[in-house]
Amino acid sequence: MTEIAISPSAYDLLKARLSHEPHTWLITGVAGFIGSNLLETLLKLNQRVVGLDNFATGYQRNLDEVQSLVLPAQWSNFHFIQGDIRNLDDCRKAMSFSPPTQKGMQTIPVDHVLHQAALGSVPRSIEDPITTNSTNIDGFLNMLIAARDAKVQSFTYAASSSTYGDHPGLPKCEDRIGKPLSPYAVTKYVNELYADVFARSYGFSSIGLRYFNIFGMRQDPAGAYAAVIPVWTAAMIDGQDVFINGDGETSRDFCFIENAVQANLLAATASGSAARNQVYNVAVNGRTTLNMLFDELKTALAANGVVYDKSPIYRDFRAGDVRHSQADIGKAQRLLGFSPRYDIRAGIAQAMPWYIRFLRTCS
Repeated sequence: MTEIAISPSAYDLLKARLSHEPHTWLITGVAGFIGSNLLETLLKLNQRVVGLDNFATGYQRNLDEVQSLVLPAQWSNFHFIQGDIRNLDDCRKAMSFSPPTQKGMQTIPVDHVLHQAALGSVPRSIEDPITTNSTNIDGFLNMLIAARDAKVQSFTYAASSSTYGDHPGLPKCEDRIGKPLSPYAVTKYVNELYADVFARSYGFSSIGLRYFNIFGMRQDPAGAYAAVIPVWTAAMIDGQDVFINGDGETSRDFCFIENAVQANLLAATASGSAARNQVYNVAVNGRTTLNMLFDELKTALAANGVVYDKSPIYRDFRAGDVRHSQADIGKAQRLLGFSPRYDIRAGIAQAMPWYIRFLRTCS
């Protein structure tokens, strides 16, 4: 399937409006996969952006790539702060924009916060729950406090589909969750609880986005906790073995990065009380098994001149993983105007040239 053709949507209208109405945004985790894609989109829309990152999982190369893709005048609208969300002072410092080319000019307060900084990965959280907890819970609370005190217009944060835990129902609906299956899942659920309490206690509204297996450009293929799509793509390009945890019939609702960017911008600018203080699934309402994913990646690589002729190697299921995942996105469609443009095949086709170029450059 190719990119889904639709008439002008809420997202199209929002982008047209933003391009003529500059706002000031804070992106935490700006040097990471999702953060850097948000940065690229916002700068191309002529927005001012403050970026906060400690490079724990982000990379300077991601920021360098964004700089190469935007105009110099747009890049001048970016103010980077190297800092840690576990430090409240760093969070407070990030709540205003200091024009990098106009020293002495008065700082501009942040309007919208897109909180992406976190330590992801279920296996990492099982091996190191303390660091996962301090980053994802202590850091989240610091960001809530700093944003509340700065009186920002909106606070949108990265939640997770891991919150559904052992609930067996499909598709996953926001109001029905089970018990968490990993320390990571616990931290992301606590984020939602804190967000709700801040709304009740302080009148500070926010929106959580439960991401379902986001993939795309600038997603790191290296490291012990890399996601399945870049890991398998890297292995296939190098002619190495691909390992599947379990029997390959585990399924996921894979969501291309452009869909996640859309959800963030729509959530941040959502008007009306019904849309606020909510959590939303961010996915495409699809189910792709690991066996199907393997075939899709082989096909996309072949279309780019890379032939992979090995069969996958099956091994034990991974601890903490849910068996099946699929999102009901009706709530985001109704209240945010969310309309995902890319299914998994279209997303992989869009991302594959980047993966090939990046991996060959690094080899």
